Amino acid sequence: MSTVSVDEQAIAEAKDLRDQFQRFLREYEFGMREVETKISILRDEFTHNHAYNPIEHVKSRIKTPDSIVEKVARKGIEPDFDTIRAEITDIAGVRVTCSFVADVYRLFDLLTQQDDVTIRLVKDYIADPKPNGYKSLHTIIEVPVFLSTGPIAVPVEVQFRTIAMDFWASLEHKIHYKFQGQIPGHLVDSLTEAADAASELDVRMERLHREAHGVRPRELAPPRVISV
Repeated sequence: MSTVSVDEQAIAEAKDLRDQFQRFLREYEFGMREVETKISILRDEFTHNHAYNPIEHVKSRIKTPDSIVEKVARKGIEPDFDTIRAEITDIAGVRVTCSFVADVYRLFDLLTQQDDVTIRLVKDYIADPKPNGYKSLHTIIEVPVFLSTGPIAVPVEVQFRTIAMDFWASLEHKIHYKFQGQIPGHLVDSLTEAADAASELDVRMERLHREAHGVRPRELAPPRVISV
């Protein structure tokens, strides 16, 4: 029976790399929690003070190590932590699903105008949808995280969508995954039509909401979104 020699130094280096990766991802987890807390406070404040909750649900995620490695390879960047921090800004993500388009812009405004939030990027796919019909308001923000070693600024991607936008995006993702990105033409056309229908539904539901609550259109007009 042969014996395989174990390189203890190689094992130690692998464990150290694993620990570094875990500490690296923990920073993003803490940043994600900070954003979740801010959104939760806004939701509770609206519920208790305005008897209205503009947020339907919130989902959060941290990219897996495999997903980060794949993105590093795809972007062709150096596989070190400093470069990854600088080049990949969506490791932590929070998705906020709202009832209406006006709520999307209102929450974006309330979150990004907080003193400790820095906007790094805004992509308004509601005002300017993607060719396939995708709509969402994306922003990369930085929030401070206070560690025992001192404060650090952590980027977090936040996506704001309506219920209709979220439903469409979920369906599109499933179809994209099933066909590995090679979606048949007739399904592409159907998805585009569905995106138009979802947009029309958003308009109708917001109109009904205004009429039911006696809210004038100008009161729900979204603030101006400026790309950074």
